[in-house]
Amino acid sequence: MAKIDMVRNLGVVAHIDAGKTTVSERFLFHAGKIHKVGEVHDGETEMDWMDQERERGITITAAATTFEWKKHEIHLIDTPGHVDFTIEVERSLRVLDGAVVVFCGVAGVQPQSETVWHQADKFKVPRLAFINKLDRIGASFPGVVDDIRERLGANAVAIQLPIGSEDAFSGCIDLVRQKALMFTGDVTEAPDVVDIPAELVESAADARDKMIQAIADLDDAIAMKYLEGQEITVAELDAAIRKATIGVKMVPVLAGTALRNKGIHPLLDAVIAYLPSPADVPPVTGVDPRVATRLASSADGSSAPGGNSDKGAERLVRAPKNSEPFAALAFKIAMDEGRKVVFMRVFSGTVEPGHELLNVRTNKKEKIARLFRIHANKRERLEKAFAGEIVAAAGLKDATTGDTLCDPKAPILLERIDTYEPVISQAIEAENAAAKERLDFALGKMAEEDPTFRTREDADTGQTLISGMGELHLEIIVDRMKREYGVQARAGKPQVVYRETVLGEGEGHAVFERDLKEQPIYGEATAKVRSRPRGSGMDFQRSVPALPLIAEPILLAAMQGLRDAASSGPDGYPLEDVEVTLLSVTLKDGANGEIGARAAAAEACRRAVQSASPSRLEPIMAVDVTVDDEFLGAVIGDLNQRRGQVQNVGSRGVKRLVGALVPLRNMFGYSTRLRSLTEGRATFSMQFHAYDTLQSV
Repeated sequence: MAKIDMVRNLGVVAHIDAGKTTVSERFLFHAGKIHKVGEVHDGETEMDWMDQERERGITITAAATTFEWKKHEIHLIDTPGHVDFTIEVERSLRVLDGAVVVFCGVAGVQPQSETVWHQADKFKVPRLAFINKLDRIGASFPGVVDDIRERLGANAVAIQLPIGSEDAFSGCIDLVRQKALMFTGDVTEAPDVVDIPAELVESAADARDKMIQAIADLDDAIAMKYLEGQEITVAELDAAIRKATIGVKMVPVLAGTALRNKGIHPLLDAVIAYLPSPADVPPVTGVDPRVATRLASSADGSSAPGGNSDKGAERLVRAPKNSEPFAALAFKIAMDEGRKVVFMRVFSGTVEPGHELLNVRTNKKEKIARLFRIHANKRERLEKAFAGEIVAAAGLKDATTGDTLCDPKAPILLERIDTYEPVISQAIEAENAAAKERLDFALGKMAEEDPTFRTREDADTGQTLISGMGELHLEIIVDRMKREYGVQARAGKPQVVYRETVLGEGEGHAVFERDLKEQPIYGEATAKVRSRPRGSGMDFQRSVPALPLIAEPILLAAMQGLRDAASSGPDGYPLEDVEVTLLSVTLKDGANGEIGARAAAAEACRRAVQSASPSRLEPIMAVDVTVDDEFLGAVIGDLNQRRGQVQNVGSRGVKRLVGALVPLRNMFGYSTRLRSLTEGRATFSMQFHAYDTLQSV
């Protein structure tokens, strides 16, 4: 185990096809972890190890590995760039201390680059930017730096200056050390460090001056020296860049082309120099789960342990030290030959196989059977895991994504990982009864791994429905079922997952009465619903007179009844953007009030919804198309036919960019249509934007 300040927990994130996996592969090769460089286009990479990844040339699942660089231990996660697998990026960034964001030198900031950038902002993750593919025609290092500043609002500061462009790209000037790094392109050779070529001395001095000015804006000591004209040492610059980067006040920008083996050594050096160790980031905070549960219960019973209802609970802190009580976050579940493996980030303390941990969500103790260090799909047994490490554990049967695992004697509840609601579903059916059992088993295992994948039985048709984030997501699921679980199943056409809302305001009243031999059941309730602004979510309230006759458990049961009703509107879809208020609850002496109140409140809510102009909502997708000028008209015309609203048309180099909002139901088969419209020369990305009122077809 390296000392904690010699550890880096690092993610590589980017838009699809910007070169993340190639960068990760070069890291591993230069560190001596692998001895042959695999290429994405040949399907031979270490980090893209799934068959589906190698065939498609994309990353689907976040792959973890560990390697050493200059006596530092680096835990690396290579994340997907495709929007269907956004959850993989989200849950990785939640547990990482730093990230390398890869940008294409030609395309610059692409739609998914923005998504991953904002995810990193959400978790305040320090970043380095690596502008890749600078050997490509049309690549522009200063253009992409400006793009990062303008489109992402980031304080991007170039700490390198490329030497040559496109085919002539041959090296970089290190503006901190005032040296030129010349790349041969041979994967086995480190860059040659030479003096800056005479013809570039002036431009390098200008670029260095701009870099120092940017650092001086953030560092008083550097500003003082700069204004007084004093020489600023390399050590002082390094320290100032590191401090500003860790404080998420600056993003150092580096240049290279990973496929041609140019720029990777200095990027690794920058990871060590400027990104934080676990000891440099603020200690993780959480709450006492016992207090959080009491507070949640006294509010309205909406949260259980493991939820985030911790307002008012005292904050607990866990410093990244081995001497602190153990606390870890399970951020990913994987199945290995049917056995469950839990990836976890250890924030404090140590753990060994055989130790008992408390799963805060279930409030049960679980025992770790084995610990591993992961390298893509290979693993190495560990005797002990320390604070700051990312490891995998076997034996934790109930753990799932976002669970806090901690020392039972010192419980703490860490913030969970947000998940995303599926927007697309399809029916799937097995060939016979025996295959149905295997199908259900496989779907259950995959739902455990992936929190954005859901499966349910349709009550009306008896069909099994699977739901996910997009067509590719479901296609991969069906493919994995066949290969990994040997399940041959027929999949229907993809269908849109709708929501329901109300357009007005309504009130409902219901009485629930049943005579049972043991004890009669009775409840009477009144509920009111009204619409909320689009995207504001559900809100459950109670406005019940404080009557001593109505005990808290009765009110909690009635509130649960409202939630039960909201999970399925008049057309069977969950409600969205509705305020639901419990107005009154009436009981009868001698009757079971909890069951009665829950059933009556649910029915009152359903009646209120019916009287408040219920309406269906559909998912609207943000679609971004990159297309040649000659096909622009055809692409816009096609989007209009799909009832799309074109939001903007811009330019990037010789390409045109079209941004539109289009109903998901009109986007099936779009990739094939776009290829035929543009002779295969356009690309597009699509991600969920919002739910909006369903327009008549």
